[in-house]
Amino acid sequence: MNPQILNLVLSLGLMQVARKIPFEDENVLLAVRIGYVASMLISFGLYQWIAGKIRAKNDTTMLKYTEPASPMSGEEPQLITTTNRDYDLQETSKLVKSLFTSLAMMGFLHGYMKYTQPLFIQGILGVKNALDSKPAKVWLFGNEAKGDLKRPWKAANPFGMGDEVKTDAASVKQAEKSIGSTNKAE
Repeated sequence: MNPQILNLVLSLGLMQVARKIPFEDENVLLAVRIGYVASMLISFGLYQWIAGKIRAKNDTTMLKYTEPASPMSGEEPQLITTTNRDYDLQETSKLVKSLFTSLAMMGFLHGYMKYTQPLFIQGILGVKNALDSKPAKVWLFGNEAKGDLKRPWKAANPFGMGDEVKTDAASVKQAEKSIGSTNKAE
């Protein structure tokens, strides 16, 4: 099943469950808060474990791809040359940043706005998202980096729009040629 659809179905189901939880009870609220913090710590620990495995393997296989320019910028696609190790660490770092962004949002929603249901929902979805991430599939579960897990990983786009990262030789060569002509012009 598509992970985005699964997240939607799981969120809707968790909302129904959360409506039945008596958050007015201080003991229940404390348990949900502890569960949320534990969920975030588990997710952060998983990302750190993944980063440790990436560093230990030290895969220096070269990875060249073109990253599409912003649709409205009018710029050329950008050539990226990196290693599998650096790419995986960069993607894991993005996941950690999104975890902290989620933590800040929950701090605002719960601490300032006094909403409690999102704590319960994000407490469960946080670990699920960490386990569903592409670095986790490759480094924790040992799946081969082919097919959907082939680097560079495609970003999930809910609308199915936008340019994709290209790894084919023609795209890479075109980007290299574009960079060469830019350097000569300077």
